[in-house]
Amino acid sequence: MARKTQVSKEMILQTALEMIIRDGYSAINIKTLSKEIGCSTQPLVWHFENMAGLRKALAVYALDYANEKMRPCTQNGMDAFAGIGTAYINLAFDEPNLFKYLYMSGESGFQAGGLDVLVNASENSAIAGQIADYLKIPKENVNSFFQNTMIYTHGLACFAASGVITSSKEEIIKMVNQAALTFLSQAGAKTDLEENYENK
Repeated sequence: MARKTQVSKEMILQTALEMIIRDGYSAINIKTLSKEIGCSTQPLVWHFENMAGLRKALAVYALDYANEKMRPCTQNGMDAFAGIGTAYINLAFDEPNLFKYLYMSGESGFQAGGLDVLVNASENSAIAGQIADYLKIPKENVNSFFQNTMIYTHGLACFAASGVITSSKEEIIKMVNQAALTFLSQAGAKTDLEENYENK
């Protein structure tokens, strides 16, 4: 009968995630992680076989964690989209090592195939449809608004996470909201949406 391990897979992944947030991904290997947990390397090998297996599982675990932070808390399309952008910036400011690991360095292994990935995810597509109905503009125009806003937000978030700019979180969010209004106007929105964004 195989000896039951007392160090769970969840415990290993959670500890590795905490190490990424605190120290960055480069600090993680089988030895440093087992030391952080306070165990031998055996449970890590038992659960993941090798570092490649751990990396793969950790990337999914970390992305799930980040996505949960950015999950919309409202059914209103405009509010949901603005909330996702704010949460993305919050992540860059509050957990920059995790942000860089997931969205900047390529170490997580998640690579976008092209800009269309920004608007074709099922959740984003549903939000785009709601916004198109609300503003009475074609969904293609909303997709363009999404792409422009996401690219602008990502750029500022990357600058913030890497320390290239020293603007406050509030200043960055205001910049994104102002840009979003411009992109909405370019997409053909005729309604006054200042209030939707200024209070996010």
